Amino acid sequence: MAQARELRRRIKSVQSTRQITKTMEMVATSKLKRAQDRVIAARPYAAALADVLADLDAPAYAERFPLLRQPAGGVRRVALVLVTANRGLCGGFNANLIREARRRMQELKEQGAAVDLHLIGRKGVAYFRFARQPIASQRIDIGDRPTPEHAADVVGPLVQAFEQGVLDAVEVVCAQFKSSMSAPPVTRRILPIEAASRAGAPAAFYILRPSAEAILERLLPLYVRNQMFRALVETAAGFQGAQRTAMKNATDSAGEILDVLRRTYNRARQAQITQELAEIVGGAEALKG
Repeated sequence: MAQARELRRRIKSVQSTRQITKTMEMVATSKLKRAQDRVIAARPYAAALADVLADLDAPAYAERFPLLRQPAGGVRRVALVLVTANRGLCGGFNANLIREARRRMQELKEQGAAVDLHLIGRKGVAYFRFARQPIASQRIDIGDRPTPEHAADVVGPLVQAFEQGVLDAVEVVCAQFKSSMSAPPVTRRILPIEAASRAGAPAAFYILRPSAEAILERLLPLYVRNQMFRALVETAAGFQGAQRTAMKNATDSAGEILDVLRRTYNRARQAQITQELAEIVGGAEALKG
C-alpha cells in the first residue's frame, strides 16, 4: 500500500513538471517566431551595407578612416564581447558560447594579445565572476528583444577606444542563428572593418554625392553598430530555439516517465488486489473449517 501511495505522489509530481515544461515550450515557440523575424529582417540590410563597403573600399581610405586601419605592429589589445542569455533551461546554449569565448581568449593570449572582456547576459557574467576573470564591462538589461539603440550603447565606447588606438581589434562571440534547431557559437571580428571580397561579381555603379569620403564617414560607424545588432538578435533567436528544443525534450521525457510509473502503479495495484482477494478467500475457508 505504501508503494502505491509513493507511486501516486511521483505521478502527480511528474505531471506537474510536464505541464510546466509544456507551457515553457509554447512560450518559447511564440517568442521564437518574433525573434526569427527580426533576424530575417536584419540580414538583408547587413548584406547591403557589406556590398556597398566592398565597392567603396580603397587602400587610401584606410589612412583617413580609423575604423578601416589595420594595426601596424600586430594585435596587442583586443576587446572580446561575449553575448549570452539572461536565463537558462536551454540545454548547452550558454555553455557553448562561454566555451567559445574561453577558447578565443586563450588563442589571443597565446598570440601575445591582452584581452578586455565585455559581457552581455547574466549567464556569461555569472560564469566569469565565479571564475574570477577580470571584466571590463557588463550588461544584463538587454533581454530577449534587443534594439539598435542597445547595439549603439554597447559598441559606442569600443569604437571610440579603437579610434584612439587603445584597442587594436574588437571581436564578438555570439550565436549564429541557422534554424530553430541550430545556432552554433561563432567569433566575429567587427573592428577593424574588413570589406568583404566580391571576386567574380560585377562592380556596382554608384553616383556618389557629396563624395565617397563623406559617405564612408557616416557608413562605417553604422556598419559596426549593425554587426553588433546582428549579434544580439541572432543570439536572442538562438536562445529561444534552444529553450524550445530543451523544453520539448523535457516534456517528451516526462511523458515516457509517466508511462513507466503508471504501468508500475497498475502492477502494484493489481498485486495488492490479488493479495486482498487471497486473504478474503483464505479467511472464508478458515471459517468453514
